Amino acid sequence: MDSKQQRIKIAVQKSGRLTDHSLDLLERCGLKFTKSKDQLFCFGENMPVDLLLVRDDDIPALVSDDICDLGIVGLNVVQEKRLLLERNGGQALFDKVFELDFGHCRLALAAPEDAAYNGTSSLQNARIATSFTAILGDYLERNAIVAEIVYFSGAVEIAPKLGRADFICDLVSSGATLSANQLREVGTVFESEAVVIQTRAPLSDLKKDWVTRILQRLDGVLQVRESKYIMLHAPRAALAEITRLLPGSEHPTVIPLEGQPDKVAVHAVCREYVFWETLENLKNAGASSLLVLPVEKMLA
Repeated sequence: MDSKQQRIKIAVQKSGRLTDHSLDLLERCGLKFTKSKDQLFCFGENMPVDLLLVRDDDIPALVSDDICDLGIVGLNVVQEKRLLLERNGGQALFDKVFELDFGHCRLALAAPEDAAYNGTSSLQNARIATSFTAILGDYLERNAIVAEIVYFSGAVEIAPKLGRADFICDLVSSGATLSANQLREVGTVFESEAVVIQTRAPLSDLKKDWVTRILQRLDGVLQVRESKYIMLHAPRAALAEITRLLPGSEHPTVIPLEGQPDKVAVHAVCREYVFWETLENLKNAGASSLLVLPVEKMLA
């Protein structure tokens, strides 16, 4: 296997709501890259890792077909492709590795503002426009609803105005687009966020090592997103209460203080946001010399 075949390829959305977050995440993992002139390929300068910038709909297939080793894509796209393959007797040859905690949205049902809606019974024999036919079809089947699914590749929200559908099923984040088109959200079909998927194809030892390292770094970056490192002094007698007050911390490091047998230094990584109220509660419990620092990198 030559050096080009040994390089890890990661598929990333070329342009859209996940693009900037995905590239920033990979940069925080230590990847430095140069974009090609056509802006479709990023060459990893300091690691054998290259990025393919593609349409999000193409990412599951690129990973499933072993063209890319990893992909960062919305869970809604993953689920849609998986269901379509299974419906046609196929199988998705990739696995979801973990969620990335950004790109949160939902595939929601929406109705015109002036239309009556009395729960899922209102969907019976209705026309529903969507570009996610497989996910919607699965939802209707699980809820014993018989309805006509009208495929729209884009601008789904205008389908009711065109007389093509009674309801729509589309991705919703803030809901502003629905309001702008005189629609209201009436139900959630599927919750989504950005995820990492990995090919099921066997990897060489070298590629397997790099994939493991990349996934560890991704996990490390995600763990410290809201994490803070807290250092403080505390009376030994108050140690149990102070430990209880530390947000999202496991077991803090306790260090004796020279010349002060009744006091200790406490160091802890807190994996939840540290509010001013938290520091005030710690101080009221007896803590002093409190210092809160950001955590840039962490490997468990």
